Amino acid sequence: MPRSFSETPEKSGGTEESRVNRITEALLRWYDENAREMPWRGIADPWGTWVSEVMLQQTRVETVRDYYPRFLRRFPTAAALAEAPEEDVLKMWEGLGYYSRARNLQQGARQVMAEYGGRIPDSPEELRKIRGIGPYTSCSIASIAFGVPVPAVDGNVIRVICRLYSLTENPMESRNRERIEKLAGELVPEDRAGDHNQAMMDLGATVCVPGTPDCDRCPLREFCRACAEGNADTLPNLPQAKPPREIAYDLLILRRGDQVLLRRRTEKMLQGLWCFPLLEGSRSPEELETFLQQKMRLPVQNLREAGEAKHVFTHQVWRMKIHTAELLRDAPAPEGYSWIPAEKVPDVPMPTAMKIPRTILEKNGKQ
Repeated sequence: MPRSFSETPEKSGGTEESRVNRITEALLRWYDENAREMPWRGIADPWGTWVSEVMLQQTRVETVRDYYPRFLRRFPTAAALAEAPEEDVLKMWEGLGYYSRARNLQQGARQVMAEYGGRIPDSPEELRKIRGIGPYTSCSIASIAFGVPVPAVDGNVIRVICRLYSLTENPMESRNRERIEKLAGELVPEDRAGDHNQAMMDLGATVCVPGTPDCDRCPLREFCRACAEGNADTLPNLPQAKPPREIAYDLLILRRGDQVLLRRRTEKMLQGLWCFPLLEGSRSPEELETFLQQKMRLPVQNLREAGEAKHVFTHQVWRMKIHTAELLRDAPAPEGYSWIPAEKVPDVPMPTAMKIPRTILEKNGKQ
């Protein structure tokens, strides 16, 4: 019968210490032969490790491969990022999503310069004092960049540990998460902590994957209790995620001669990024024209639909009906908005959600 988090894993194959050592050795042998090649591995640069770990949060490795070298060329040190204008940072981050990571990384870099003399601290405890660095990232940086023997527990590692010990309770509950971190910590070797943590991540990303794991290729198969019990594909036992909320928007591409109306967002979501005007809801052309004239003081002509776009965020889905129009006269921008030369629009940081509207703008500009 599968055990709970509160139970101690039974000893198997000698003492528990011996079993732990054999698991670690098998994992590192596998990693030495199968480690994924990545531009942030094998470097002696805590800053480069920090940047990579922030970029990899909730973002696919293949996507980060392209962004990482460009970002480091532009900001090769914490000092370079600390001194940069925020808009430049967001532009370099454009398309990676979760833009609060970029803002927090810059604020963290400024904190390192102001409080640590430009030296990135080497302990998880000190790292966690820096803006944007949480428990996982602090342990990851400490182990990879400085060799500190601490476990870096992300979703991949949670999955591996739950299967390795056949733990069936919800791993998101605090007492269960503490149990996972304890078990993960017991596996970390003193001499190759960074390699071990990266091996655990690689194993979870390529072999011990969500859904049906590839147990035949797993270097830990002989130690895996879930594999032996036949329940690996049911673990971890995560709570059902809520579906994202759908929001309808009218999106406006408004031109005044060779200028386009944009708004730099102040909301927490996509803060600091430029967007075309977004009006929540769905209006008829007549209702939209009335709204623009009466609420935004924008006298428009040739208002027409130009297409639709959909963008899926983690907790929201934006369904946007796109409209284009021209201004009848030299109207000022409404409060919070700015008229931007059309040729400058590609230079300002915009979220991926604006990709299709921007394409429509560029297409119309060539006609």
